[in-house]
Amino acid sequence: MKDLPILSLLVFSPLLAALIAAFINSERWLRWWTLVATLAIAVFSLPLYPMFNPATAAYQFTEHSKWIPSLNIQYSLGIDGISVLLVLLTTLIMPLCVLASWSYITKRVKEFMIALLVMEAAMVGVFCALDFVLFFVFWEAMLIPMCLIIGIWGGPRKIYAAIKFFIYTMAGSVLLLVAIIALYLKTGTFSIPDLMDRHYSLDFQTWVFLAFFLSFAIKVPMFPFHTWLPAAHVEAPTAGSVLLASVLLKMGTYGFLRFCLPITPDATHLFMPYVLGLSVVAIIYGGVTALAQSDMKKLVAYSSVGHMGFATLGIFVLNQQGIEGAMLQMINHGVTTGALFICVGIIYERLHTREMDKAAGIGKHMPIFVTYFGVFCLSSFAFPGTNSFIGEFLVLCGGFAYSKIMVVCLVPGIVVAAAYMLRLLQRVVWGGTRNPDQSHLKDLNLREIITLAPLLLFVFWIGLNPEPFTRVLHTSVQHLLQQVNHAP
Repeated sequence: MKDLPILSLLVFSPLLAALIAAFINSERWLRWWTLVATLAIAVFSLPLYPMFNPATAAYQFTEHSKWIPSLNIQYSLGIDGISVLLVLLTTLIMPLCVLASWSYITKRVKEFMIALLVMEAAMVGVFCALDFVLFFVFWEAMLIPMCLIIGIWGGPRKIYAAIKFFIYTMAGSVLLLVAIIALYLKTGTFSIPDLMDRHYSLDFQTWVFLAFFLSFAIKVPMFPFHTWLPAAHVEAPTAGSVLLASVLLKMGTYGFLRFCLPITPDATHLFMPYVLGLSVVAIIYGGVTALAQSDMKKLVAYSSVGHMGFATLGIFVLNQQGIEGAMLQMINHGVTTGALFICVGIIYERLHTREMDKAAGIGKHMPIFVTYFGVFCLSSFAFPGTNSFIGEFLVLCGGFAYSKIMVVCLVPGIVVAAAYMLRLLQRVVWGGTRNPDQSHLKDLNLREIITLAPLLLFVFWIGLNPEPFTRVLHTSVQHLLQQVNHAP
């Protein structure tokens, strides 16, 4: 299997599946075909983990060939410890998105399934690209299908949400392109590993860092660039929300790790205190705003702002524990928040509302559902034994090594996160004395149980035994810190 171009197969298999889907006219068979295709791609990606050598920071499974020689642009793919878990997260979350859309999407099913498959190809490509032009192509390729998913299959304000998502992300893309062109004009190469090995003046780094930072901060999204997120999450169909939370938001933090830290290390040190300040604000602001929401999907969306604040804080404290915690937090957020969006989608399919009061007390009639829901809520506010606890604990350890005062400032955000999640759990499970009649509700069916089961497994697997996940990160994070700390 080592001789196979495994990364190219992971990138282009979804496109081939999308092409075949275009010729299938039965909606039933389209769903089955997309599920089988995404499951096959997920299974095919699994050997990446045992075959990955965690002892080296070098890129593995590399593929290189000329693409546009006159501009020194190459088709170049490879993964290291920073990207391998994100590739696996992407391939494993896709079958769950298909299952979550099984009865939710009833119109233009063919176009929806094709959009999902194109999204998968672009997302895997982003995490594997080692050439900046190739990276930008995949980065932009995600934009159109995501806009279509929000704009066609979204809620009542879907056009507003899709346009807002498009404008924000396009603005970020323009800044990213400006930084890429500036680096090319300076060095004559688009090779990402080559660009990491060069040293640039502080002035040049400052401008490139700012362009990178604004582009990736929009994608995370960091406070105050987050305003597109609640609208996109609330209006998107369940699968769109899951993809946004589980994978697309990680593109921003991945960009910080892949480009800002190693290519502009001096500027990273220069702007580090400001980015940490924004991260602390994001954690507190996201929590307080989530606490004020009555729409469950909006609550989970604002909680993402806080959770991703932990990820950016862990990245920019620039130490081993912080960055490994941030990487775990990225995976954990993909698992837990993706699961919460699926849970909210299940409630919406039954009640046709996302209002917390109208879903009050469903626990009595949906015991299997609230068991899943309870675990994911506990994971969301980092209850010990769950996956998020490990990620946040490492981030806090890294933050403590940088500044004890900064960690103390995070306490309100951590407390508020527990408050809004427990409030949501209490309302949904027990409600109050004036609960609406929920006796007509049916508990989870087999498809829904199967959809949520893998996410539940990862909540406890990472929470109780995180070593298999941190092991693949360790050497790559060490190498990244060596690149950053060569700065004066």
